[in-house]
Amino acid sequence: MPNFIIKTHQKDTLYAKPHLFILNKGMNSGKPQKEQFTNSFVVIFDSAADCENIYWIAYSLWKSKFWHQHLVGSVISFLRLPDFKKEFFLKSKLLMEEHEEHVKHVAALKLLELKEKQFHENINLINDMRRIILYRYSNR
Repeated sequence: MPNFIIKTHQKDTLYAKPHLFILNKGMNSGKPQKEQFTNSFVVIFDSAADCENIYWIAYSLWKSKFWHQHLVGSVISFLRLPDFKKEFFLKSKLLMEEHEEHVKHVAALKLLELKEKQFHENINLINDMRRIILYRYSNR
């Protein structure tokens, strides 16, 4: 089980160790990202491999809307740091116990992420071609 520290991210703070950011406000709370968010928690690791493994656990929890049940606030929903720490530690420990299965799931998620990126690039190319054809057609 990787060791990590979770704390509230302070703007313009630089972290020397491998880290990831978790959004803590709004309906996308729990969303992990390598670049900082304005309203986020930071998870700091001892190694880059641990960071990568936990990133995919955080990603799967966010995509499955796991954090929605822990959101509080009537106007802008948010995650509380103690709730996030408790639940994130428990879920990451549970998901890391079956390491071989975890590795297979991470590989599948990486492949899907790559295919999604390629798909979006293709959609952008199709839209560019459509614009070019329409521009040529309308400017005769």
